[in-house]
Amino acid sequence: MKILLAVDGSKPSLDAVDCLIQHADWYREKPSVELLTVHAPVPKLPNMGKVVSKAQIQKYYDDEGQASLAAARKKLEGAGIPYEARILVGQAADMIVKHARDARCDLIYIGTRGMSAVGKFLLGSTATKVLQISTVPVLLVK
Repeated sequence: MKILLAVDGSKPSLDAVDCLIQHADWYREKPSVELLTVHAPVPKLPNMGKVVSKAQIQKYYDDEGQASLAAARKKLEGAGIPYEARILVGQAADMIVKHARDARCDLIYIGTRGMSAVGKFLLGSTATKVLQISTVPVLLVK
């Protein structure tokens, strides 16, 4: 089974990691995990390229993405669950669903509350949108 595990470094996303680890033995084989974090794009400002290079922006995305993935990586490695980590840039829900489809994942694990200000609502805006637009089954972890 191939599982996309979407994380943002928040406690709810790490709860999803814990849930996957706790239930990994439910699957016939150890699941193959696509560990994914999505960073919102930096707003494009006029003449921004004169001050900040594309390489600097990419380094920013990589650094922030690695920080978001760090705790989840540690937990998965401790449990002996293999994974491929990815850092994408774009609108979170759209990128999660697109990557799950492109990577032919069988299931999406996602925490129910993210780090966004809108995350204070019942499920969180990202989890709600993933649930609405995904054709891949979604497991919400609270």
